[in-house]
Amino acid sequence: MEMTAEQRAALRMICDTFLPGDDGLPSATEVGAVETILSILSRNPREAEQKQLAMLLGMWDSRAFGLLTGSGFRRFSSLTHGQREAALLRLGDSGLAPARAIFQALKQASLLSYNVSPAANPLWTAIGYPGPAGRLDSAPKPPLQPLRYTEATTLDCDVVVVGSGAGGGSAAAVLAEAGLDVVVLERGNYYDDQDFGDGELDALTRLYSPGPAATAEGQLTLVAGSCLGGGTVVNWSTCLPTPDAVRAQWADTGVPQFAEDEFGDALTVVQKRIGVTDQKSPLSARDGILERGARALGWEVDTLPRNVTEACDAGIECGRCGYGCRLGAKQSATKTWLADAAAHGARLVIDANVRTITVNSGRAESVSALTSDGVEITVRTRAVVVAAGAIQTPALLRRSGLGNKNIGKHLRLHPAAAVFGVFEEQIRPWEGALQARISREHADLDGNGYGVIYETGPMHPGLATGFMNWRGAAEFRTAMGAFARTSSIGVITRDRDSGMVSVDKTGEPIVKYRLSDYDADHLHTGIVGAASVLEAAGAQRIYSGHQAGVSFEPGTRGLLAQFDAACRAAGYGPGRCSMGALHIMGSARMGGTPALSATDPDGATWEVPTIVVADGSTFPTAPGVNPMVTIEAIGYMNAKRLAARLN
Repeated sequence: MEMTAEQRAALRMICDTFLPGDDGLPSATEVGAVETILSILSRNPREAEQKQLAMLLGMWDSRAFGLLTGSGFRRFSSLTHGQREAALLRLGDSGLAPARAIFQALKQASLLSYNVSPAANPLWTAIGYPGPAGRLDSAPKPPLQPLRYTEATTLDCDVVVVGSGAGGGSAAAVLAEAGLDVVVLERGNYYDDQDFGDGELDALTRLYSPGPAATAEGQLTLVAGSCLGGGTVVNWSTCLPTPDAVRAQWADTGVPQFAEDEFGDALTVVQKRIGVTDQKSPLSARDGILERGARALGWEVDTLPRNVTEACDAGIECGRCGYGCRLGAKQSATKTWLADAAAHGARLVIDANVRTITVNSGRAESVSALTSDGVEITVRTRAVVVAAGAIQTPALLRRSGLGNKNIGKHLRLHPAAAVFGVFEEQIRPWEGALQARISREHADLDGNGYGVIYETGPMHPGLATGFMNWRGAAEFRTAMGAFARTSSIGVITRDRDSGMVSVDKTGEPIVKYRLSDYDADHLHTGIVGAASVLEAAGAQRIYSGHQAGVSFEPGTRGLLAQFDAACRAAGYGPGRCSMGALHIMGSARMGGTPALSATDPDGATWEVPTIVVADGSTFPTAPGVNPMVTIEAIGYMNAKRLAARLN
């Protein structure tokens, strides 16, 4: 993303207001945060968003913009540092949702870029964070040999699979093992054991989706994998099967096999193939806090099963695994399904961004993809399996001319927030098994299976900023100073209500999602519940991600009841509380009729039976648990049905 000198100057002022440098720490500009931001933004495929940012930065230091920030008819550059902080906070606390969205986007970009760059960040030394471990010299050579095309190419096959993550991987394996000629197209690149270990910034720019980065309203940050193997390469290895009650609900939508042996058998096959075990989930300091706090409250806590081999250390290495497993222990789609598919002759193609499916006489005829250098790849085929994820899948279907009204609707995001507790002892929250414990104490808050679950996850300096507030540079510096003694409890909401995915004039997806009052009430219960767990575990200070800055110190300042009231008063509208979406689902859901669903009980689109969806977008509702196993089982099941039809 090219910027003018004026725009760069504005971005430097913004970053240095969020992170001015003090107490021996450099400013954001001094650590290269601006260049890091520009590097991340350059990956964004939506030109409209880049233009919006450029326009904002171009106006930032104008007198007119000073009126918007409440600074009067004054330029930002003429303000003192304290006045600049106050101007940013007025944006963050504004009664106008678009103003809060601007603040959240600038806050997230500034804090993230500062905390992940450069290679030897003084902040890491100050908080005791070890930084990137580097690549392992002993790592084996990557076993797969995907194809990369540098010239215009036309391929022929029986089935083309768009996307290589959980659903696309399992579908590709099933179809190839059935004797069909399969081509898998992945827009990302292939990375294996020897490519991991360079830290957060490297992983964020290579392994994760370039966009959209957030919902259009700025309410939730969106996180998705984008490499060969998709989210299975970077997720937290949690393997929970679809709950029986959810299976029954899904069957009632007109897809009876969800409650029958067909899907049950698929779940069993998946768990066996990816090596699900509960024997590699030892108690870390993080999960120990969740367990002891929950049990002190009389809550049940269960061990989380994970898809890892004996090679997993479930400790220091495991804590880095959200950025790729250097040990090769995580049984991702590249280690399992894609290896199976390749062994049966499937061709894996990387750097292939699928733009359209050509339909002729009601049947899929071919797909067209572009490489990052603009080289066109055409694949002629008998059928297409779309498994590009619940943001890209509906966008592709829309770009390809499909018109069912449910394509893009019914999007669920499992809105997630975090509550932080600062302890006397060292936690080192970046270490330990990715996730090892779960509490379902509030999983059913309404009698219909909607509520929240509690889990922890490894906290790294960059990742943590997505769930933290900012009430000024000094307060943020204090929070980071206590980072090694801080643990968070994640609150994952099973959202009843939904959002949608549409496309802009260039065909790029736009995600619209506003947390409903119903789901916000459940999330609030979870935030207070997480705070009560941290208090019971002995936290000295507890704070939420509310931008209003809600916190208390058990036994010293404030009470849990006051924290409860303050969180509710702060609210859950866009920009009010930091939230993320790590589970993106439901935008091309399966069902019994075209009036209620985008795909039929086979996962096929109603308009074109040879286009089959096989990823999380097929979910009729949110499952309420980490979705990887469910996605792989649906990919397996839908591919079995497609193979039977084609053969």
